[in-house]
Amino acid sequence: MNTSHRLIAATLLSALALGAMAQGTATPGVDKRQQRQEARIEQGAASGALTGREQHRLHHEQKAVARAEARAKADGNVTAHERARLHHMQNHAGRDIQRQKRDAQTAPN
Repeated sequence: MNTSHRLIAATLLSALALGAMAQGTATPGVDKRQQRQEARIEQGAASGALTGREQHRLHHEQKAVARAEARAKADGNVTAHERARLHHMQNHAGRDIQRQKRDAQTAPN
């Protein structure tokens, strides 16, 4: 096998390996949802619907989801079970945001 064939083979193998790795760890839905939930928390804080303590707790909950996502991606493959767990955590966090924004507590002016 000459040098150009080796180079082509090596390039193809590396492209296939990178494609497989990227496909297994991609979580664009989780990432977009994280961004939307962070924006909802910031909007609630800006409007006064969230107290400082509520905002802190909700941000802490979002960080827990981000840590779980990082752990799921750590081995190079996000399984269906890990994705389901992430979605469950995000559902819970979303309900908490909604509940806290609509409760009677407001931030002091």
